[in-house]
Amino acid sequence: MAHPLQLGFQDAMSPIMEELLHFHDHTLMIVFMISAMVLYIIMLMMTTKLTYTNTMNAQEVEMIWTILPAIVLITIALPSLRVLYLMDEINNPHLTIKAIGHQWYWTYEYTDYDNLEFDSYMIPTQDLPNGYFRLLEVDHRMMMPMESPIRMLISAEDVLHSWAVPSLGVKTDAVPGRLNQTTFIVTRPGVFYGQCSEICGANHSFMPIVVESLPLQHFENWSTMSS
Repeated sequence: MAHPLQLGFQDAMSPIMEELLHFHDHTLMIVFMISAMVLYIIMLMMTTKLTYTNTMNAQEVEMIWTILPAIVLITIALPSLRVLYLMDEINNPHLTIKAIGHQWYWTYEYTDYDNLEFDSYMIPTQDLPNGYFRLLEVDHRMMMPMESPIRMLISAEDVLHSWAVPSLGVKTDAVPGRLNQTTFIVTRPGVFYGQCSEICGANHSFMPIVVESLPLQHFENWSTMSS
């Protein structure tokens, strides 16, 4: 989850989020290099004693400022396309979960199990147990097995919502009448927090998402008891 004064992303808990963090660091270094070069040129222009400014032709300079940005764009675009295709790739998911957004709560349906469906409401502050996070905890968490490909089918019943869990690198719009899908793998057990990321009405801030990752045996025990 996020913490006060956090400047970077949350720790990666899925391979996709790890790729996004690597791409972010790669792009940030390019931005720093460009910023340093532009600052150097500005300082050079401010301190130069050259006064001859009647040059009308500078083929070498024009080639440099055309080719160099093209190279920079290519070094950003290729890793970006790679991550984009990895995010869209879905191969034989072990479990499919359908998340439906409502004003203002989420409904989860485990399509591979019979009668496994529940609503997930935020726990009000006055009912929150000690040690739980205000505005982030729910009464029924979305449980899932770790180290298994999970396919999320995401839709909405009333208005636009968005199912987002930053530490998993997942953010997919929930659109009424449309079924969007995304996939991810959680690499370790834990509890991961997210929120609706589309302004959906008065209680938009009060429909959090909590995903709990369990070892497979524990998940099977939970699903058996919940069905």
